[in-house]
Amino acid sequence: MEMKKRISLELRNRAPEEVTELVLDNCLCVNGEIEGLNDTFKELEFLSMANVKLSSLARLPSLNKLRKLELGDNIISGGLEVLAEKCPNLTYLNLSGNKIKDLSTVEALMKMKMKMKLVYLKDMRRRRRKKKKRKMKMKQIQNWEKEKRKWVFHT
Repeated sequence: MEMKKRISLELRNRAPEEVTELVLDNCLCVNGEIEGLNDTFKELEFLSMANVKLSSLARLPSLNKLRKLELGDNIISGGLEVLAEKCPNLTYLNLSGNKIKDLSTVEALMKMKMKMKLVYLKDMRRRRRKKKKRKMKMKQIQNWEKEKRKWVFHT
């Protein structure tokens, strides 16, 4: 099934402005480019185009709210600088199984790296806070157990 047709099926009688998630896995794209996806998908937060024989991101529209992008198992070998321009809020990107041969191709994503790092650091801070709370609760329970033992022995 072609990408344009798949997009129309995935819309399910909704306007493109209402769609937040779009899964186009295993459909066919003509000439290795994105087709049927345009700037009207303003609310799109998750886009999956895995195994669609995509070789270029040149026709990717501006998706300012996009956070997660799945591009696994395609034939992308370059042109990743488009992502930094058109998807500024991207925090998750899957490029596994593509034709990327050297790291210089990924250098275009260095602008986005800081944002992705910050998201990771926020998660780490949350985990540390939770860990501290757990330790504090454990100490309270241990102290309570000690007090309980003292009272048991005194009576």
